[in-house]
Amino acid sequence: MRAVDDPVRRVRSRPVEDSVLEAAWLYYVEEWNQSQIAERLQVSRATVVNYLQQARELGHVELRVDPVTFNRQRLSREMRDRFGLASALVVPGPSYSLASVALAAARYCPDLIEPGDVVGISWGETIYEMAERMLPRAIADLTVVQMVGSMPSPYIFTSESCSTNVALKLSGRVVNLYAPAALASAEAAALLRQEPLIRQHFALLDRMQKAIFAVGSMDADSHVVKSGIATPDDVAVYAERGAVGVLCGRFVDGDGRHVVGPVDERMIGITPEKLSGLAAGILVASGENRVRAMRGAMVAGYATHLVTDEPTAQALLQLND
Repeated sequence: MRAVDDPVRRVRSRPVEDSVLEAAWLYYVEEWNQSQIAERLQVSRATVVNYLQQARELGHVELRVDPVTFNRQRLSREMRDRFGLASALVVPGPSYSLASVALAAARYCPDLIEPGDVVGISWGETIYEMAERMLPRAIADLTVVQMVGSMPSPYIFTSESCSTNVALKLSGRVVNLYAPAALASAEAAALLRQEPLIRQHFALLDRMQKAIFAVGSMDADSHVVKSGIATPDDVAVYAERGAVGVLCGRFVDGDGRHVVGPVDERMIGITPEKLSGLAAGILVASGENRVRAMRGAMVAGYATHLVTDEPTAQALLQLND
């Protein structure tokens, strides 16, 4: 007996990868809606949503933010004019949103990186989330370098995970810093800095053309305290000396100047002035408690490109110089 040709059975027996590709093509190229695709593939609308998500995660489809369009936004223009930035991507919306800023940076930052670049990566929740949300893209001869030493941290976003994830997403070579962010004594840190492997690492950082970094707060539950780099007493000393936030593990004042204090001689990592003069310093940050440190990073010239959200941009523009 001849088998009956069942189109529904044919659709359901095809490889999932084929369905993912067809759903992506119909949605993004031919502009079908999700209900039409579900009917075509004989699956639920929820399955179509899952297919489209898979297509993005696998790199079959890449959504890019057009910086030219967003730079025409009023807040973006004002931020660029006020702080002398090459670009300011301001995520629209009434609320502070680290997740939205990280997603915008994930779509935007790879466009600023070119083949052969040496790119420094800092650490923190925002940078980690950005790396997690990046879509796979191969950038030839890319080197990604960890800028801050490692630390025993209660967070998933360690220094080495941030740099490693960016390198994995962009098919680059990762060079992690095999040293603690802060040692027990200044003497131990001084000895470690003389190790050939550590000296080679900092020689590579001297060659970096671009950097992606965030800024941290100085709250009692801030990352710099929770990760063990500084104690609350240390933070109080830095605050008395004019510090308003943390940049690459170092304390900075409202003009971005490095505030030296009790932790610095024990630290392994770059100092803020190393971010000066780069082809691109990309600051990715959100939050009212980070505004003064963000201003400092821009005023000092460390940041040439900014990714933030609307409330943070408004707060920055309202700060008195």
